[in-house]
Formats: sequence, structure tokens, C-alpha cells
Amino acid sequence: MESDMVMHYGGCHCRRVRWRVQAPSSVVAWNCNCSDCSMRGNTHFIVPSEKFELLGDSKEFLTTYTFGTHTAKHTFCKFCGITSFYIPRSNPDGVAVTFRCVDPGTLTHVEIKHYDGRNWESSYNQTGIASCSQGTD
Repeated sequence: MESDMVMHYGGCHCRRVRWRVQAPSSVVAWNCNCSDCSMRGNTHFIVPSEKFELLGDSKEFLTTYTFGTHTAKHTFCKFCGITSFYIPRSNPDGVAVTFRCVDPGTLTHVEIKHYDGRNWESSYNQTGIASCSQGTD
């Protein structure tokens, strides 16, 4: 529902990368065990790209890592190394926001779901994750 939507602010550890995202106060976050997410301990919620906005000069402090299919764009801060958001392979039309990088005060509940990134294709088909980047407007 659009009425549950709130504006969340967040970013990286050194605060050079800052963004805002419109999303519910209660989100479903995905804990993925793919080779990248499991090493970083990343757990993220996914929003349509039009709900996400980089602020100020944040873009100049980002760098991107890709591997495998090169569909996912793993962005991270050039200074502190934190991945506060990225473009996921499952939802290239969306943005995956690391829920722990959201500033305190606006997330009221985070439900964690497992995504089996080591068996990516079957998990993609079984979880319905693709719908996470579809707008509800």
C-alpha cells in the first residue's frame, strides 16, 4: 500500500555515499548465500529503481564490481568499502538496499527470508523475488 510508504535515508559508514529510498516501514529482506553476499554478510530489501535516489555527490565515491553474468552491479564506497545498495541480478530493474545501512528510526520491522544464491535459478523461480522491484502504483 502506498500509504505505508515512508522515506528512508541511509548510506555507507564514512557517509560519503548517501541516498534515500521510498519503501514501507516493514520490509522483507533477503539473506542470500551466493559467493558474494555470503562473504559480505549482506541482507537487503529490493525496491523499484524509481523509488531510490542517490544524494549530493555520492556517485563520485562509488565503484562497481561485477562477476559471473555481470548482471548484478555490486556498488560500494571507494573509501570505506561498504555496499549500502546494489543492482541485483534477480531484479536488474530495481535496487537492493542493505537494511543495516538505513539510518535508525524509520524501519519498524524486517522479515528475513532466505535466497539460495548457490542454486540461483531454482531459488529465483521458487521465491517470487522478481516481483520485489515491481511498483505498486
